Amino acid sequence: MNPRVVEAVCHDNLTISLTFSNGERRKFDVRPYLQYPVYTPLASVPYFLQGKASHGTVEWPNEEDFCPDTLYLESVPDMNSPLGNAA
Repeated sequence: MNPRVVEAVCHDNLTISLTFSNGERRKFDVRPYLQYPVYTPLASVPYFLQGKASHGTVEWPNEEDFCPDTLYLESVPDMNSPLGNAA
């Protein structure tokens, strides 16, 4: 099982800075997923910025979310995250 999200910061460029349960800081780009109907509401920056870490993933008010494995496997290391560098 891959690590789960414990902290998330959504940015106005439609990326998310993530901290995982193993201490890794990674960045996930949502833009490639906006072509799928379930994720089109996330194209609205004010709505996107409402995303929060919840139950090991990132969730928005209307219950859009990503599989925690997708967030981990499709994200890239982010040493410049506002959440700090990995330990």
